[in-house]
Amino acid sequence: MRSTTVLTEQQLRDLISLDLETVRCVEEAFRTLATKKVVMPPILRLDIFEHRGEVDVKTAYVPGLEGFAIKISPGFFGNPELGLPSTNGLMILLSSKTGLVQALLLDNGYLTDVRTAAAGAVAAMHLARKDSSVAAVFGAGMQARLQLQALMLVRPIRGARIWARDNSRAQKMARELSDQLRINVTACENREDAVAGAHVIITTTPADHPILEARWLEPGQHVTAMGSDAEHKNEVEPQAIARANVYVADSVAQTRRLGELHHAIAAGAVDGEHCFPELGQIVAGAIAGRTDDNQITIADLTGTGIQDTAIANLAFTRALAAKAGTKIE
Repeated sequence: MRSTTVLTEQQLRDLISLDLETVRCVEEAFRTLATKKVVMPPILRLDIFEHRGEVDVKTAYVPGLEGFAIKISPGFFGNPELGLPSTNGLMILLSSKTGLVQALLLDNGYLTDVRTAAAGAVAAMHLARKDSSVAAVFGAGMQARLQLQALMLVRPIRGARIWARDNSRAQKMARELSDQLRINVTACENREDAVAGAHVIITTTPADHPILEARWLEPGQHVTAMGSDAEHKNEVEPQAIARANVYVADSVAQTRRLGELHHAIAAGAVDGEHCFPELGQIVAGAIAGRTDDNQITIADLTGTGIQDTAIANLAFTRALAAKAGTKIE
């Protein structure tokens, strides 16, 4: 008799954490996307505008992996005002050979949070200066917190600035991160002040108008933009994409449709016919990433189904080894 493993959020938190092994898992997913015949359909998206809600469904089949994940990821950005988290969801892991359900991962968005932060770390590993020590983070939500934590796994960050529309939230997060990460984290009221002198800039907001201006960028800076995962979202001024020496997408097919590249093309800042590189090609060594400490680099991360399949397989493998979860017939 076949069974399905059900794993709760707490069980998944016990199995998966934001560490170098998880970063390497996501890095390998990027490499696989560039080197194998991955099947990854476009994102299925549902918008519920009256409640500031959106739901994305992502999936990918990776040759060689035992299972493939289907991830349902709601984001309701008015939830914090109700005392609720803005993200939620679950993953379903199915057998790549039979299609039977192997596991229900009731993570409430935890695995998505971790793999998204890990993707930011992968981008920094290949695009940020190796001596990067100062970070600027736009946003004061879960991703702002996790992106800085992930960045510190791969770069020697000693100080950080936080900017958010609500400065009181930025101040609260700065205090908490200073204690948690044991570095100096300060809140900035001005976005330009946050950017000045930073080596890595990370944007983590659901903004629908640019919050990072091209004229602020300095030689040697790296930008990871990960908030624009819908057509109407836009964190980075289109001219910044044109100004960058290196622009890299997680998936060009996606960033042409809903990332920062989408807005840069629409504004005429870059040629829509240009062949843009993907992060997986850099990870695989097919093309160069940063080649000069003075280059301005931008990673446009919209989130890919292969990242979900990768982290779901990692969680299930660890669950089997730990005999974790509840089996239902």
